[in-house]
Amino acid sequence: EMDTTAALATIIEQYGSPGETAFAYAEVERRMPPRLARSVNKKQRSGLGRFFGVYADPKAWGALLYMLITFVTGLVYFSWVTIGFSLSLSLALFIFGLFIALFFLTSLHGLALLEGRIVEALLGIRMPRRPLFSPRQISWRDRLVSGLKDKHTWLTIFYLLLQLPIGMIYFTGIVFMFALSLAFITTPLRELGFNIPVAYINGVEYFTPASLLPLEVLAGILLWTLTMHLVRWIGGLHGRYAKALLVVEQD
Repeated sequence: EMDTTAALATIIEQYGSPGETAFAYAEVERRMPPRLARSVNKKQRSGLGRFFGVYADPKAWGALLYMLITFVTGLVYFSWVTIGFSLSLSLALFIFGLFIALFFLTSLHGLALLEGRIVEALLGIRMPRRPLFSPRQISWRDRLVSGLKDKHTWLTIFYLLLQLPIGMIYFTGIVFMFALSLAFITTPLRELGFNIPVAYINGVEYFTPASLLPLEVLAGILLWTLTMHLVRWIGGLHGRYAKALLVVEQD
């Protein structure tokens, strides 16, 4: 016992007390934000440079990728939550149904951790790196009751269910804005290269005046650039929303 005490004293002397170690870790977490959270060089020469500088911002591209894949991840989350919740509720009268419910509640923490990693990687928002585990001494019944009473469980369910409709909105909006921007940009190619009219009404073909073709290309570029700014802004909002629902605050 004396050897253990002496070894513990040596460790504390070299690395500090548990409280000091935890404080140092928290400082590292605070001072080392996710890669995408690190700000890009904002010292542009002009407002035009800042406007088009969005294409050099990794947070904008990360948010764009996140919004495109959210439809897929949201579909997976929605399916798992609805199936797991339905099975847990319908089989709750049987003992094996309680084990299914416990497994379902445990899986929610895993999905929350997975979503947190995706949010951190693509949106640049710091998310928790370690899940909170229940003490090993408590029984599986107590784990189940604790999970049902934990508000974080229900916030996670709420978040995972909403990911599907949110993902549909994200995906549809991005595809629409990209198609619209591309339609403007490719107007000269369509009309001059392939002789495709901009409109066909009552047997009459309508083409864009040649003097307006450069303006249409510019409009398409500006529209997609504005979309990238909007995507980056929405990505930041979604990251804060995800953190508010998925992060378990430590006391």
